[in-house]
Amino acid sequence: MHQHDHERLARVGMPEAVLCGTKSVDQVRQIAIELADTTTEPRLLTRLTDEQLAALPASVTSRLDDDRLSRTAILNGALPARPGRVTVVAAGTSDAAVAAEAARTLHFSGVQHELIVDVGVAGIWRLEARLDEIREADIVIAVAGMDAALVSVLGGLVAAPVVAVPTSVGYGVAAGGT
Repeated sequence: MHQHDHERLARVGMPEAVLCGTKSVDQVRQIAIELADTTTEPRLLTRLTDEQLAALPASVTSRLDDDRLSRTAILNGALPARPGRVTVVAAGTSDAAVAAEAARTLHFSGVQHELIVDVGVAGIWRLEARLDEIREADIVIAVAGMDAALVSVLGGLVAAPVVAVPTSVGYGVAAGGT
């Protein structure tokens, strides 16, 4: 039996999230049923595969806000609104799933956010067109492939802190390509 941290929300201000991608279908099923039966606190399920989702009973899926692009599901709703604004910027459409996961996590956390996709340096004019919006953010999360050129460019163009989230896609010039 999985030991859930039901006091985490009160203790640190954020409830427990469940990383599903490293668990078996049966483990995720058991955990989701236990959470649905034992708590009304919001819970975030991340890296939830189609197979894991399909194995959940209707009594659980009927209570989930599921998003297949981000592979996330929210049980029992999101947290109340918090101050601040975060913009998630993705270099290309290949980075969209990771960027969507970041945006859904922000949504779950009650953080106002915007998701901007396909503004990598290969089409820098698209980034320029959205720069005023990006500059309004308190924090920028830059999701970019292995070369992460977007992170460096944004670092030079915005005053807000830039959090780099590398993805395992892209040309990988610095790593010999893939």
